[in-house]
Amino acid sequence: MFTKNRILAALALTAALPLAALAQGKEPVKIGLVSSKSGVFAQQGEEVMRAVQFAIDEANAKGGVDGRKVEVQTADDEGTPDAGRRVAEKLARDGYNLLIGAIPSSISLALAQNLERWDAAYFAVASKSDKLTGDTCRPRSFRTNHSDAMDMAMIGQWAKGFKEKSFAVLAADYVWGRDSGESFKKAVEAQGKTVPLSLYVPMGTKDFSPYIAQLKASNVEAIWVAETGRDAIAFAKQAQEFGLIPAKKLIGHSLILNFMIEGSGEALKDTIGTIPYAVDIDTPRNKAFVTAWKAKFNRLPSDNEGGAYNGTQVIFEGVKKAGSVKPGDVSKALRGAQIDSIYGDVTMRAQDNQLVLPNYVGRAKVADGVLRAVIEQRFDPSLTPAPSPLCKM
Repeated sequence: MFTKNRILAALALTAALPLAALAQGKEPVKIGLVSSKSGVFAQQGEEVMRAVQFAIDEANAKGGVDGRKVEVQTADDEGTPDAGRRVAEKLARDGYNLLIGAIPSSISLALAQNLERWDAAYFAVASKSDKLTGDTCRPRSFRTNHSDAMDMAMIGQWAKGFKEKSFAVLAADYVWGRDSGESFKKAVEAQGKTVPLSLYVPMGTKDFSPYIAQLKASNVEAIWVAETGRDAIAFAKQAQEFGLIPAKKLIGHSLILNFMIEGSGEALKDTIGTIPYAVDIDTPRNKAFVTAWKAKFNRLPSDNEGGAYNGTQVIFEGVKKAGSVKPGDVSKALRGAQIDSIYGDVTMRAQDNQLVLPNYVGRAKVADGVLRAVIEQRFDPSLTPAPSPLCKM
């Protein structure tokens, strides 16, 4: 009888325990956060790291993900593929093999090629090169932000309303910038417009005056700008200083990101461009995210922060759907999955692991008391181009 009573008491105690406590024995979710603490992408990296940590803290405060505690280790990719590959491999081999966070496509491409060898999965939250979901696609590599192809499909529709007939391109001289510039040129030339000048600027350029002189002399009506980070801020300030703007209209590909608007003073005011994320997105999950963020930081989340938060939520959804933290299991569970995101109900496309999202264009203007990117037009996810035939998974 004594033994029976002890068993009954133990069962009663077990029933009373919260589910989170019962799940404490589950293997934790281990995230390897690889982003830029130094180098040209340092400010974007800081925002990404802040948002990923916010998502992790938020999940742990609610009992974890699938009853699992979320742990994170961070590393500085220094803004270069070699450093990114090196620190990501260390994180993965130390068990933090759900990787996230790099800014430039060059680093994301370097990580994607090694995932099977590292027994890792990777989630790109800011890298836009089509190669990630094209000839470099991998079963364990996912993109949770918009690709160049998604942006250009949107631009192709948006550009039909452009009154200008002639354009120049100013873009960063690496894989994303060249993809952007060449895609824009192709898109507007297909509409019978001209692009007589394309300038590709080395990363880390501080003096844009020679390029600005060429742009002023070209007599084009508008300039497609695909620059980011400190380079974009330097260009915007110098473009204003030397009178390129507002005389010439700028059209930005990831140019009117919040931190670049803030860093450029008034230079980018009224500039139009693509917007990867904004607090204006009208979904229940985004409203909840913005409210929680404001409560913690007393300000609105930036576009980089929104994108990184979204990517972290995709990892969490993969863990829940897989009932596992193993990168291979998480990857399989996410292929073709429907996800309730801050963008609304979206699909992780099975053919190339691209999250199919609505897309946005807008303008840098004053809203909520600050100069920020404000959405003016939404484009439906159905505009997303078909998967690249180069992707073989």
